[in-house]
Amino acid sequence: MKLKGKVALITGASSGIGRAIALKFALEGAIVIVNYSGNAESAQKVVEEINSSGGICESIKCDVSNYDDVKNMIDNIIEKYNSIDILVNNAGITKDNLIMRMDVEDFDRVIDVNLKGCFNTIKCASRYMIKQKHGKIINMSSVIGITGNAGQANYAASKAGVIALTKSAAKEFASRNINVNAIAPGYIETRMTEVLNEKIKEDIIDKIPLKKAGNPEDVAKTALFLACDESNYITGQVINVDGGMVM
Repeated sequence: MKLKGKVALITGASSGIGRAIALKFALEGAIVIVNYSGNAESAQKVVEEINSSGGICESIKCDVSNYDDVKNMIDNIIEKYNSIDILVNNAGITKDNLIMRMDVEDFDRVIDVNLKGCFNTIKCASRYMIKQKHGKIINMSSVIGITGNAGQANYAASKAGVIALTKSAAKEFASRNINVNAIAPGYIETRMTEVLNEKIKEDIIDKIPLKKAGNPEDVAKTALFLACDESNYITGQVINVDGGMVM
């Protein structure tokens, strides 16, 4: 029970990587808050799965790109649990297109959710973590934020921004015993990637040294390590979970 009694907020936790992290944290004893913005039914399924197995979990609807909504969400968590020990910024979207064809609105929306959303939650949660003199913040970046990718300028920019935000926050909060790290997943089998055609999937896997796709559980295991005491001397780092895709 590496996270026994810890209060963990996971954004975008109704499916995919976020869901896997929520289940993993709950298994290790954390009180899990599942944040979602759209699919209430999926979020409720995660809550029921955790609670039915003896864990403690609830869901909160919030658009992380809206600062006032985020502040209310964090304040409500503090009011109910009197603590927020772990923040996982997992919420993210894609709106892919070539730069010449990309709508400005699509660029803005991806930046707002993927990058500004991280800023909003960190800003609101850190004030309580500073008072507690402890906290773990884990931001979900992507290998695309390191390498870039044609047709994903908005997504790549947002995820590169998450890396810079992570390093800056780590330097600001280190003296307050708050660890801030990022995870950069590679090709992970989720609902976001299942829309790709088989040829594209095969081409991607062929470029991965381990010759296989990852799964949400692979990322969840890394998130658990960064959330527990075993990583207390690690901060400001970006850990690739990508089968060797980026070296």
